[in-house]
Amino acid sequence: MTHLFISDLHLSPDHPRLVRGFLDLLNEYQNKNTQLYILGDWFNAWIGDDYTAPWLNEIISALQAFTSAGNRVYFQVGNRDFALGQKFLDQFDGILLPDVYSLEINHMKIRLEHGDALCTDDIAYQRFRKIIRNRVLLGFLKRTPLSFRQKLANGFRKKSSETKQLKNYDIMDVNAQAVENVITNVDLLVHGHTHRPNIHQLGNKQRIVLGDWRADSAWILEINEQENYQLDFKQWLY
Repeated sequence: MTHLFISDLHLSPDHPRLVRGFLDLLNEYQNKNTQLYILGDWFNAWIGDDYTAPWLNEIISALQAFTSAGNRVYFQVGNRDFALGQKFLDQFDGILLPDVYSLEINHMKIRLEHGDALCTDDIAYQRFRKIIRNRVLLGFLKRTPLSFRQKLANGFRKKSSETKQLKNYDIMDVNAQAVENVITNVDLLVHGHTHRPNIHQLGNKQRIVLGDWRADSAWILEINEQENYQLDFKQWLY
């Protein structure tokens, strides 16, 4: 069995090459008995499970073929697609995971999360995150017209881009103490969000940061649960 971990694809109709890269990945791993974990920011923005579009239908069809072949798809929400729910995932038998999820592979305890909650130095963002992820507010927003949600998402993206330009780069990275607090009872922490792909050795533990997808490549973490157990973090070209 192959466990595959990716994040920060930021798929949208404006970037068809990224969409094609994801479809190529599904095809590449279709016959490898794959457990695919998408750790947030799968889409550049998600305005609700009632959203439909031709470019999205192609993705859904590919995922249906992927799961029909015996593979599984797991998803954790990110800061761009926190409104994505089980209703969308049901179309291809996907599974919505909680914000923090733990699993064990070959006696190795692994913690999965998007990573934005670890960026505790970015106080303004953490305040915004707490507000926008409120269940009552989310429930209200999901009942508003799609056109309104689209304008809201566009406004959030524009504001986020402007704010990032004014912030110190290190503030938007994870906080060392926050990482230390969550890695205590696991062997490996895997997350995305920061767009800084790397393997960090923390004593006898590791933190792997998944990178964002680019026009021709992506960072993927592959863990093969075979006799020759291996953890392979690599740049996948498509």
